[in-house]
Amino acid sequence: MKIVFIILFVVMSTFAQYDEPHRPQLHFSPPANWMNDPNGMVYHNGEYHLFYQYYPNDIVWGPMHWGHAVSRDLIHWKHLPIALEPDKLGYIFSGSAVVDKQNSSGFGTKNKPPLVAMFTYHLMEGEKAGRKNFQYQGIAYSTDNGRTWTKYDKNPVIPNTENLKDFRDTKVFWHEESKRWIVVLAAGDHIRLYSSSNLKTWKVESEFGKMHGSHAGVWECPDLFPLKINGKTKWVLLLSINPGGPSGGSATQYFIGDFDGKTFKNDNPSKKTLWLDYGRDNYAGVTWSNVPGGRRAFLGWMSNWDYAQKVPTSPWRSAMTLPRELSLKQTSDGIRVNQKLVKEIEILRVSEMLAAKDMIVTGSLEISKAKPSQIEMIFEVDLSKTDSKDFGIEVSNKKGETFTVGYNVGSRSFYTDRRKAGKTTFSEEFAKDMHTAPRVSRNSKLRLHLIFDNSSVELFADDGEIAMTDIFFPTEDFTGSRFFSTGGKTRISNAKAWNLRSIWH
Repeated sequence: MKIVFIILFVVMSTFAQYDEPHRPQLHFSPPANWMNDPNGMVYHNGEYHLFYQYYPNDIVWGPMHWGHAVSRDLIHWKHLPIALEPDKLGYIFSGSAVVDKQNSSGFGTKNKPPLVAMFTYHLMEGEKAGRKNFQYQGIAYSTDNGRTWTKYDKNPVIPNTENLKDFRDTKVFWHEESKRWIVVLAAGDHIRLYSSSNLKTWKVESEFGKMHGSHAGVWECPDLFPLKINGKTKWVLLLSINPGGPSGGSATQYFIGDFDGKTFKNDNPSKKTLWLDYGRDNYAGVTWSNVPGGRRAFLGWMSNWDYAQKVPTSPWRSAMTLPRELSLKQTSDGIRVNQKLVKEIEILRVSEMLAAKDMIVTGSLEISKAKPSQIEMIFEVDLSKTDSKDFGIEVSNKKGETFTVGYNVGSRSFYTDRRKAGKTTFSEEFAKDMHTAPRVSRNSKLRLHLIFDNSSVELFADDGEIAMTDIFFPTEDFTGSRFFSTGGKTRISNAKAWNLRSIWH
């Protein structure tokens, strides 16, 4: 069976041209068929590994495998054969991977430490039979840089003894202070923390979340990691939820607090929910482990369960966000997660197509030579010298289809609008409303950083205080772009834009 899947994957990779309508040119997507959550993200021997939920036989969700790709720069990706396949214990749901540097598992040697993946088994036969304990945790290991994997013969390592219906999505990491492995996983309406000395035998340490954050949907895909601010270490807990996002459907909330090796304590116990992204299309995101220099690089699934299986793409479905570097920032409302594109994105810049200062926009201003697919744009607005009601960028095509990114001065909110951006009838949920995000900064200098791909936009506002990610599907490529200013003039103090080369060609 393994040989069949490898042959199938090689055939699909050969026929994937990466120039199909709506195919992302800047973002990772599989050669063909269905993809969702990023999994097993780890850096090892000069490579960033990306595993992902994958169904190799159709462009809708099915029996889950782990697809696999590697990169040396977080931007360009090499497809590899399927890493993990379903077996008698179930489908291979989401999880993580680590470098077992001290060979605590015994799967490798200290001179050649193994990669160890921890994932959720989902036994579909158990679910269909009405059982509740059809999800449990297993591990696998690799001693050849992740090219081949061996499942542990004593799986599952964390059985589902309490009949929890939702018991999944393991994120494992080494906790240096307590000198042991920690895993965090979703358990119904909360998360659980376990500890281990060898990645095989696990002990429950604590729970978190029953009275915290949003519970409008199922909790999934947790990630727990440290970040420093002002010389102090704080811990960030990412937690995806479906439904219940700020713009509808799937989204990711987060918590900031302290972790002592056993218990996570939330600094913000109020009912205010902190959202990682205010767009509709950033879900199930987690971070790479073992990244050099302590960088915390993040990647999300660029879709939404409201319509993910219906979007008009073929022969593939779904893409990932661009990698982002996470940090902490002190704001007037408290410490918040800050997001910026990884610096490696700059290697895609082909030419600078716009460089302007002190522009006054009244009504509309066309952007010279700006074909709005595969472009990066940064512009700064001086609000103290702006009297417009709202302003932003609109991209369009000859059919009159438009996608808009803007800022409403009165409501102090960013917004995206894809209601007229092309194909929308595949789902009633896709283009119901504009998507909005509240501005955090009180500074009069507003900064927007945008990345447009063939079928998506990622917005980072005010140096990463706010992020918005949205996909769209014009019936023909967008060919024009303009600055707009409504109800007065907008002073753009600085504007730059670059054409970006494809990561595939």
